Amino acid sequence: MKTKYILHGGYAGKENKENDKFFKEILYSQKSKLNILLVYFAKNKKDYKRVKSKDIRQFSKNANNKILNFKIAEKKNFIKQIKESDIIYLHGGKTLKLLKALKKYNNFSEIIKGKTVAGESAGAYVLSSCFYSKSVGKGLEGLKLVPVKIICHYVGENREQLNKCSFDYKELLLRDFKFKAFKI
Repeated sequence: MKTKYILHGGYAGKENKENDKFFKEILYSQKSKLNILLVYFAKNKKDYKRVKSKDIRQFSKNANNKILNFKIAEKKNFIKQIKESDIIYLHGGKTLKLLKALKKYNNFSEIIKGKTVAGESAGAYVLSSCFYSKSVGKGLEGLKLVPVKIICHYVGENREQLNKCSFDYKELLLRDFKFKAFKI
């Protein structure tokens, strides 16, 4: 069974038609009830309540009569929570913080197989093979789950930074509110 990855360029919490398409793509399923794991490892704990409220609003308004069950990921129960979820949503924030947290789970790529995994900004970066983040200031390797070299929040700058990646993958330049889906 293939895993569906959806990479988003940034600001998925803002309400607009492009983000509606993104959330509809995440929720596209034959199932009428979906368990969604909200992963905020790239955020500070004090921000969880605020971003959860925005995320639930975005998912719910695009649910098309589906029943949605939300859980916030906890590092101590993360693997169990993934197994119980249909959708894993990696929220944006501090890329290196998220990357460090996910690297602690050696079997992450195996456990998410067959699920829908969406990453917004920092979440998209960690799913990629290589990324350039302006906030980090250099190109880095992601978890290599999606074979792309990516820049999120793309505004026409720093494309040459992707040439420093040791991987010869397709470039993915995602402007804010834009996304790309992959089945791997």
